[in-house]
Amino acid sequence: MKGIRLISLLAAAFLSAACGSKSVRTPAPQTRQFPMALVPTAISDDAMRLSYMADHYWDEFFKPVPENVWLRDSTHTEGVGDEELEQNVGNYVTFLSYIPVSEAQNDVDRFFTQLETFQKADTASNAFSKLVSLICRYLYDPNSPARNEDLYLPFVKRLATSSLTDPAMRPVYEYEAKLCSMNRYGTPAADFTFTDLAGRVRSLYSVKAEWTLLFFSNPGCPSCRHIIEALEKDAHVTEMISDGRLAVVNVYIDQDLPEWKAYAGNYPADWYTGYDQSYKIRTDQSYNVRAIPSLYLLDSEKRVLMKDAPEEKVIAAIDNLH
Repeated sequence: MKGIRLISLLAAAFLSAACGSKSVRTPAPQTRQFPMALVPTAISDDAMRLSYMADHYWDEFFKPVPENVWLRDSTHTEGVGDEELEQNVGNYVTFLSYIPVSEAQNDVDRFFTQLETFQKADTASNAFSKLVSLICRYLYDPNSPARNEDLYLPFVKRLATSSLTDPAMRPVYEYEAKLCSMNRYGTPAADFTFTDLAGRVRSLYSVKAEWTLLFFSNPGCPSCRHIIEALEKDAHVTEMISDGRLAVVNVYIDQDLPEWKAYAGNYPADWYTGYDQSYKIRTDQSYNVRAIPSLYLLDSEKRVLMKDAPEEKVIAAIDNLH
């Protein structure tokens, strides 16, 4: 009996050692730098290099890897820290701003497909929630210097129909897509009427010029004042206005007319300054003015060239007009 007991103990010890030898400690999830796409050396043209980067910016980030390789927590997404991830979203949006709008929109759509496919394949990832939040903030927040409704449109359209989107948020994204669809790049801007300082009712389309800067402003608004000063100091802008090639249509869309009339003398005399006497721009949201100031650049046919764009980008675009 003692021999049998000894054999049993030896067998148990052997099995325990064998099990121990087979156990493998799971490595801790790792952090990493954002994996940049590399432009092939064969592409030397600057425009083509920009297009390549915009199209392939996220390829390396979304490459499938074994489970638990990259750290995913409140401050990391696929191993990349929040600050670095946001910086690269900003870089990506910058690349998009340097290529044609239609091409950039296709790239945004491709990015959403990559993101959605990656998240569906790895449901434990936090990539979808993190990147959706960043893209929405960069492209649609009215205070973002990178805001661009034309680029946000293909993204929010996909959000409105994606199975990964919170059902409670789908109507919100559908509504945002509807608003972003108005006055899109390359389409005729919505016409409207306004009453000028002399009491005459004018329409946007009655203002004839090679280029029109549509400026929604409020009296006493510090940011509006800054834009006015920047336009007045720009020699090319003032020359174009003087030559009649550029018209500035400056419209007040709120209802405090006494305050507006008291301030109206501060606007340049060679601008088309007035107020929306019907209050339709604000109420029917034909321009989706989410914040004041708001700038649009239009061509001679009143087609939209820039929509609710940051001041620096608008003035730079005007300075490049000849």
